Amino acid sequence: MKSIVIGDMTVKVADSKWSSSRIISDRDREMDKRAKAAVKAAIQKAKICKKPIAGYDLETKKAFVENPDGTKTYVD
Repeated sequence: MKSIVIGDMTVKVADSKWSSSRIISDRDREMDKRAKAAVKAAIQKAKICKKPIAGYDLETKKAFVENPDGTKTYVD
């Protein structure tokens, strides 16, 4: 687990190896599961409605907008 400072707050971030331990509560695991499902549903709805979708390319480390036709426009 690592800590990240955002302004005057410190946030603890747990990676996947911590999720199976007791550091992350069952309620937190359930909240994470629901949040992931909500994001997937929102992306799917945007695709159905032919809306652009923002994303992040881990290889190039750049943000992009995926257009309804499948083309990606990278943001500088």
